[in-house]
Amino acid sequence: MAPQTQSLPQHHTPIDPRSLRDAVEAHQRYLAGRGGGRRLSLTHADLSNFDLQGVDLREADLAGACLAGANLSGANLSRVILFGADLREADMRRINLKRADLRGACLRGANLTMAQMAGCDLREGRIAVQDKLDGFRVLRHENRPGELNYAILSGANLSGAHLNGTMATASDFTEAVLAGAHLAGARLTRAVLDGADLSNADLGGADLTGASMRRAVVAGANLEHARLDDADMTNALHGPGPAVYIDDRPLDEVLAAHEAYCDSNGKSGAVTNLPGVDFRPLRALKGRRLTALIAPRSVFFGLDLRGVHLQGADLTGCDFRGADLREADLRGARLFETQLGRADLRGAQLGPLTIAPGRHVRTDFTRANLRAADLRGASAPRARFLEANLDQARLDGCNMLNAELEV
Repeated sequence: MAPQTQSLPQHHTPIDPRSLRDAVEAHQRYLAGRGGGRRLSLTHADLSNFDLQGVDLREADLAGACLAGANLSGANLSRVILFGADLREADMRRINLKRADLRGACLRGANLTMAQMAGCDLREGRIAVQDKLDGFRVLRHENRPGELNYAILSGANLSGAHLNGTMATASDFTEAVLAGAHLAGARLTRAVLDGADLSNADLGGADLTGASMRRAVVAGANLEHARLDDADMTNALHGPGPAVYIDDRPLDEVLAAHEAYCDSNGKSGAVTNLPGVDFRPLRALKGRRLTALIAPRSVFFGLDLRGVHLQGADLTGCDFRGADLREADLRGARLFETQLGRADLRGAQLGPLTIAPGRHVRTDFTRANLRAADLRGASAPRARFLEANLDQARLDGCNMLNAELEV
């Protein structure tokens, strides 16, 4: 059975492009504190299919407005009132909706790829609708949940967002950030949540029937009374154990022996081979000397790895999502199929590692996921990025001289 579509008020006030342009210009003066400024208020306005790409409408009032099919890509709508608004099929890629009031709004089929929606409110709203016989001469009120059915939210940031009771059937939340989000009672049937960060989210009583949650992070999430029938949670990342032991030795002690090996040029300590280890119980590896570490398929999710030494390390298939790798030394590291989404690699060394006169090993990011990673100021000359996902990655000032990229 197809999900029920919300009935939305059909009465909207038409507005011509010139009036809209004047209102937007007055709003810009309002935001800048200049004379003649006026906060934009277009409640129940018909803005369907308008081109509002990149517009700055912070703090505007668009309650009940119709923006169906509008182009809002890259727009700044932080703290905007969109209570009960119609945003069906709107292009909202990379939009800023931080702390926006979207209660009772309909975003059915909207494209919110890489949207910034931290702290936004998509809970139920009490909406005034026209009477079937008497139209707007007689108003009645009904409670309507926010709707995200069939919406695309791939890579969107919804951390701390209020989505209690929201309808999001078959929506695409691939690699979205929903950390600490409020999703109690939400309808997420058949939703795609592959690689999504749901750490510490409240999913109590949510309906996740048939949802795809492959590689999703559910550490600390509340799943009490949630429906998970036929949900695919393959390789989902749950909370770490209190400690990790390798051959009855604490993980930190094993790493200390590896550091001793590096510092003594092999005269003491031992090379460490740690495939599939969850390093999260250590909380941080800041500045540790782990050159040539062998740790394929290991978990470093969200760890503080600032200034870590991982030259020549085998980190194939590891999970570094959200990790802090600022100023890390990853020269010559093997990062084949490694997850680095939203990782902070500012100032990291990602160039070739000299192993002998005239011999170099390149850093290999083949098939790695660097979506929305921050590589500003990093040094990656001659690094290999074949089939790597660099969508929305920040590359300002990154030295990629002679890097091997897809043509």
